[in-house]
Amino acid sequence: SEVGRGKVVCLDFSSCNIAKRFHVGHIGSTTIGNALRNIYAFCGYKCVAINHLGDWGTNFGKMIAAYKLYSRKEKVDERGINELVDIYVRFNDEEKKNNALSDMARNAFTKLENGDEEYLEIWQYFKDISIKEYNKTYELLGISFDSYNGEAFFSDKIPGVIEELRQKNLLEKDNGAFIVRLEDYNLTNTVVLKSDGSSLYVARDIAAAIWRKKEYDFDKCIYVTSAGQSLHFAQCFKIVELMGYEWSKNLVHVPYGTMSINGEKLASRTGNVIHLDDLLAESISKCEKIIEEKNAELKDKKSVARAVGVGAIIFNALANSRIKDTNFVWEEALSFEGNTGPYVQYTYARSSSVLRKAGMDSVDDVKTAYPDLSSEEITLVKKLSEFPAAVNRALEENEPSVIARYTLALCSDFNQFYHNCPILRSEGAARAFRLKLTKCVRKVLGVSLDLLGMKRTEEI
Repeated sequence: SEVGRGKVVCLDFSSCNIAKRFHVGHIGSTTIGNALRNIYAFCGYKCVAINHLGDWGTNFGKMIAAYKLYSRKEKVDERGINELVDIYVRFNDEEKKNNALSDMARNAFTKLENGDEEYLEIWQYFKDISIKEYNKTYELLGISFDSYNGEAFFSDKIPGVIEELRQKNLLEKDNGAFIVRLEDYNLTNTVVLKSDGSSLYVARDIAAAIWRKKEYDFDKCIYVTSAGQSLHFAQCFKIVELMGYEWSKNLVHVPYGTMSINGEKLASRTGNVIHLDDLLAESISKCEKIIEEKNAELKDKKSVARAVGVGAIIFNALANSRIKDTNFVWEEALSFEGNTGPYVQYTYARSSSVLRKAGMDSVDDVKTAYPDLSSEEITLVKKLSEFPAAVNRALEENEPSVIARYTLALCSDFNQFYHNCPILRSEGAARAFRLKLTKCVRKVLGVSLDLLGMKRTEEI
């Protein structure tokens, strides 16, 4: 598609907090953002994938203080993020009983803000360790980023934003804090600067938007975050508009619902957290067992199990409208029948198998006269013709589930055709047409899997 030729889209997604492990709550932003990046790129856009890291704030004062008190480099090198999480939790627990620790944390963050060389080095070390571990998960998911500029990168740009808001008479003092009044726009008034002089997230997001426009000259900037942040982004975008930036209309929030596992909502406060890498590992392990039972002779079983196990989680996150809450149930998500990722990948493998047996190179693109079509063939041809419209709708609505639902429908129609219309056992024009139809299905399914961020599986 050429709809995006010459246009730039920035996509801000995943955006994890360093020194913390990925949990399954990150699946939504990560998979939806990556699928949108794939869809926009397929439609001709130049895409800039941004991981806006949570890598700044007073919590890093606590982290550095905890590191100095309870840990050392060798332990972090050995245990990675797990060590950072453990010492942070320990510090928080002991801080409740010892006020001196609060002072220590504040002093540590002040040193960090003032550019203390030792403290900046420790902070950078935490960041490097975190990104290294995150990249293992991203690699498994097949995701990469063009920028990791996060909170820290924009911290020194906030004073300029505050000054600009002042000059444009948008700041108003309220109980010691500075707010932007938005009640005339059906939004709550927004604090951008607290009474102690510290800025809030809205100021950082405004700074980031202005910088990204200058750096990338985007035609659209998409933020993929939970629906719980809808008000925040509405306020942020309105303030950018009030600052006189006409391009504010090109800032788009793409919200998504919550995720639960086996009906249980996940909450860090109650300790009900499942880490994403654990979920992926378990999914791959379960797929290995299923494949061992169903097709023990399969070549490269581990690679296939990895593709199907990861694909099952991605597809589960993308199958329904993104704003709906998602429930992950193992038995459903890993089934090779029904509305699942394994079903789609199995159907792709089935189409590949048919073409291999026929000698794929012999399935040429010469037009074949075959007017006597069955109802299954007519249905399948019609479904194939709907693919461009599905892509356009997914693009316009920022809705990857459109591709997921189309893919399920195509799989269903192909499997009906496969069972009711002999392909390899037919002859002459019928055989040639059915092989070409299978080749078209395989091509469209392959592209659909690519768009969703899933691996193609030639055999299962």
